[in-house]
Amino acid sequence: MYDKKDLILYNNYYLWAVRQIPNILSTIRIILAPIFLILYVQDEVVWRALSVGIFAVAVVTDFFDGYIARMYSAETEYGVFLDPLADKFLTFAGFICLPFIDAAQFPWWAIGVIVFRDIFVTGMRMLADYRNITMDTRLTAKAKTLSQMFFLYLVLMVGVFIETDVWLSSYCVDLLQSGILSWLMMIIVAITVYSGIEYIYINRKIFSLQKDAKTETDTR
Repeated sequence: MYDKKDLILYNNYYLWAVRQIPNILSTIRIILAPIFLILYVQDEVVWRALSVGIFAVAVVTDFFDGYIARMYSAETEYGVFLDPLADKFLTFAGFICLPFIDAAQFPWWAIGVIVFRDIFVTGMRMLADYRNITMDTRLTAKAKTLSQMFFLYLVLMVGVFIETDVWLSSYCVDLLQSGILSWLMMIIVAITVYSGIEYIYINRKIFSLQKDAKTETDTR
């Protein structure tokens, strides 16, 4: 039989272990991102298909690390920084793959705009953290993230099926040749740029000389 002291120690250890899971999942997502990228740009369709599965697994870890962090009150300053960083690693890897599908419809300049926006916002968050300032967010940022992930998975799947000979292949080829995905790419770029400008505007206080006390966690 365990005495009360042992049960308390076990319970504390269990809670500590569970609270490490979100950061572990974020780290796994960072590791999976380059693996996905390397596999997707291979010529063999089997590697490209495998990479899409890896991408899906990485996206699922993003859901669970946030869910566990909220459920067990496991949000930490390190986790708040690591989670969006892992998301950016994954989205960067996904967008870098697109020109390998069709560089005309998914131009490198568009990828550069998206990457630059996220790097700049990450820099702002680091500056705000250094100056102990709370960053404000809007629903636009979440809409940007959701639209990017949906778009990426759609195009990545199209990139797989156009290299195969299954019943979906012809539909994917027609979709790619229709130019619809190119227009969607421009919409994603516009949403990304707008959300970045909005983020800069509503958090322009970090560029002032006065420091503000941080009162809540920025989960951006």
